[in-house]
Amino acid sequence: MTTSSSATLPKSGLPGLIENWRSDLLSGFLVFLIALPLCLGIAMASGFPPMSGIITAIIGGVVVSRINGSYVTINGPAAGLIVVIVDAVQALGQGDAMAGYRYTLAAIVIASVLQVLLGVFKAGKLSAFFPSSVVHGMLAAIGIIIMAKQIHTLLGVKPEAKSLLGTIAEIPHSLMDMNPEVSLIGLLGLLLLILWSVIKHPTLKMIPAPLLVVLLGLALGQYFDLDHIHQYLFLPDAAILPHHEFSVGPSFLVAVPEHFLAGFYLPDFSKIATGEFWLAVLTIWLVGSLESLLSASAVDKLDPFKRSSNLNRDLTAVGIGNVIAGMCGGLPMIAEIVRSSANINNGAKTGWSNFFHGLFLLIFVALFPKLIHEIPLSALAALLVFTGFRLASPKEFAKTLAVGVDNFAVFVITILGVLATDLLVGVAIGIGVELAIHVSRGLKLRNAFSMAFHVRQTDADTHHIAVSGAAVFSNFITLKSLLADFPQRKTVFFDLTEANLIDHTVMEFIHHFAEDYNQAGGRCQIVGLDDHESYSDHHLAARRKIAL
Repeated sequence: MTTSSSATLPKSGLPGLIENWRSDLLSGFLVFLIALPLCLGIAMASGFPPMSGIITAIIGGVVVSRINGSYVTINGPAAGLIVVIVDAVQALGQGDAMAGYRYTLAAIVIASVLQVLLGVFKAGKLSAFFPSSVVHGMLAAIGIIIMAKQIHTLLGVKPEAKSLLGTIAEIPHSLMDMNPEVSLIGLLGLLLLILWSVIKHPTLKMIPAPLLVVLLGLALGQYFDLDHIHQYLFLPDAAILPHHEFSVGPSFLVAVPEHFLAGFYLPDFSKIATGEFWLAVLTIWLVGSLESLLSASAVDKLDPFKRSSNLNRDLTAVGIGNVIAGMCGGLPMIAEIVRSSANINNGAKTGWSNFFHGLFLLIFVALFPKLIHEIPLSALAALLVFTGFRLASPKEFAKTLAVGVDNFAVFVITILGVLATDLLVGVAIGIGVELAIHVSRGLKLRNAFSMAFHVRQTDADTHHIAVSGAAVFSNFITLKSLLADFPQRKTVFFDLTEANLIDHTVMEFIHHFAEDYNQAGGRCQIVGLDDHESYSDHHLAARRKIAL
């Protein structure tokens, strides 16, 4: 399904609902089937009650879909925020999980107000300040952390280690002590996800893999009678096994209240004067805003109608949704890319599919809370381990290395920085290393935060944008702001002849801008790179001007 004609664009608002309700209702239902298990798993991995993930997705669908600036994005909790939230719960609660949860809700509310202000003052462009390699490194580190923590749940074992590195080191111990029945549920779910990712059959692909994992988990949970506490023997005659008796029970199932309204909690603002509270606010604000902006931009590229989201309005709407979620017990939400891409593949035309996905979740949890309780935790852990692997897959490492060794070094250092310290410090380390590399290549510190460029219009339809000096991640925000409101359907020449140094982040941005501009009916050409030396064979690698 492709189109480039504005005459065939789906209508918005109520006319859009009347015109496209069939396709949006069907897509909303299919996304609901994917979202339900993911919302539960993300909430529990974050140290929040399971219902908090559902609450967020309901608000993201029913409320945010009506005020946001995007077209086919799905708003809800995301795996990328698990690490931020669980760290906040642990730091603020100091061993008291429920207190930590309510303090973190307060941090979410404050962070969300800042997110709204970011959108209102049109500061969405600040996401440009984060170099591509650092963002990818941050996401890969999050993937590694999710896998490290969820593997234990998948195996039915609770790790004793309190630190992240200790949790990773304890994985072999958990493998030795795995609970066989619980592990079988998780490992079969993981195998099913892997098989489903390589299947090409279009009809089978219509069935959401997370739904199959949950159905398999429900069936095996009933077979192993996880509803009742009991012991069982596993291969008692195998002398090689360390022990044979294991116990299972409801503690291996999702714990949800019997009534939907019992899942709502109020935030506790009593720690608002402490440093750890504001550190949590800052981390939730930055990571949530950055992820939401990046995801919304990525979803725009998947939209068959090639519509461009109003990112500042979208950020404002997500912030409003997060204020509401924080006030009633929910996780923070972002524009979630996996569910959004499924939404597009299912034929969604407008934001009403997001609305229907939230509505179906509301109906389901209100009517069938007991069914949610029957889902094994190891089935949800399988979904999260698979999600974590996709964030930190060998493909991500290979893709980053292909751009250049410098890019790869920043990527790996960011990962190690996040794993050894925390998310904010790790990202700061990555940005510092990237700047140091640019300085070693001739970037003058006085130019690190200001880019020299001028725009010349040679006729009514032709614009020349000439960049001189250094063009790097830390100084191209003004250029990005200019291009955000640039006239459409014109001829644009990007002249980089006088640019001494161009990094990968800027090369990638200009390349994507040219691609999107050409697809929208204009003509954009990048010129002036003949006298530049590339740091790798990749077409988007950093490059510098050859001294003649």
